[in-house]
Amino acid sequence: MLRYLTSGESHGQSLITIIDGIPSNIELNIEEINKELRKRQGGYGRGGRMKIEKDKINIVGGVRGKKTLGSPISFEIKNKDFQNWEKYMSPMEEIDEKEKIVENVRPGHADLVGCLKYDFNDARNVLERSSARETASRVAIGAICKQVLNIFNIEFVSHVVQIGQIKDDKVYDFSYIKNNVDNSEIRCVNKDLEEKIKSKIDECKKEGDTLGGIIEVRVKNLIPGLGSYTHFDKKIDGHLAMHLMGTQAIKGVEIGLGFESATLAGSQVMDEIFYNKEEGIKRESNNLGGIEGGMTTGDEIIIRCAMKPIPTLYKPLDTININTLTKYKASVERSDSCAVPACSIVCENVVAFVICKFFLDKIGGDSLEDLKANYNSYIKRLGDRGWKK
Repeated sequence: MLRYLTSGESHGQSLITIIDGIPSNIELNIEEINKELRKRQGGYGRGGRMKIEKDKINIVGGVRGKKTLGSPISFEIKNKDFQNWEKYMSPMEEIDEKEKIVENVRPGHADLVGCLKYDFNDARNVLERSSARETASRVAIGAICKQVLNIFNIEFVSHVVQIGQIKDDKVYDFSYIKNNVDNSEIRCVNKDLEEKIKSKIDECKKEGDTLGGIIEVRVKNLIPGLGSYTHFDKKIDGHLAMHLMGTQAIKGVEIGLGFESATLAGSQVMDEIFYNKEEGIKRESNNLGGIEGGMTTGDEIIIRCAMKPIPTLYKPLDTININTLTKYKASVERSDSCAVPACSIVCENVVAFVICKFFLDKIGGDSLEDLKANYNSYIKRLGDRGWKK
């Protein structure tokens, strides 16, 4: 079973991660992992923190000579900003809270309810962990999972399809997105919209406001049968939704036509099934986004995620002081005006973890050699039933 645990605070010494369940003998390319971390730090609308941090993964266990051992992989990502916060964030020294205490809890953040739940007088104890800084760990996890899945030609891509009210209604194939998305600061492949979006982000920043948007993640070259219809907690779409909704600031997830399918007749939604000897079993549409009955169909998975605007506003909203209960303006922390492009990288790697988990559950094997043998056996069985890769 593939699983992970992350630890660490936004301005603490480092982010610590353990991922368990990666088979042995898989060669890891650390530069590819760091490349994903760099992508997460980019994007138009990011704040000053990204000028400080230069995220790199330091693997400390579970890998020897660049190859996985089958044991838990542990790694850290250091927070360079810790040097500026050490007297406020030291794990074992007394803390002088007065200067950095956060009492005026921010609407839309975890501050208020976190303080109530854990009985804190300082919301910094909440915001340091609830911060999206933690997603650096999940990007690195996904990057490791991608290296497993790439062996089997499974590919991932993500792009931004909407920021604020500016929406890209065009439909693109996987290759076009893959070839163009990294050339855009917005991660929007529609060049006609890029400058409009940048202007809107600049306008919001000037007004002390923030913007959200919609991200699309695609997965290509999958096999049918990842996940199961037999019980709710075995459905792959359920896990995709859970992990994506568990990502900071994500407030909605849809697969395929998603919410639009509720407005259409069944004949307009379901993907008809055909067979011919050359192509095998196939569908000519993919309205359900590559998942039926909680299982992958083998077609592209298409997922969209809605990211709310970042709750830290430089023109703060009304709130209360958590200790006096009197009216104040919300606290202001260093933040982004728009993090949708960066969040697309996070969501892509969150999806990679879920796909890898279900791939390993289905195919099985303690080593890469076992995995390949089992995969080839399954592909042969599918071929005997009419499905062609």
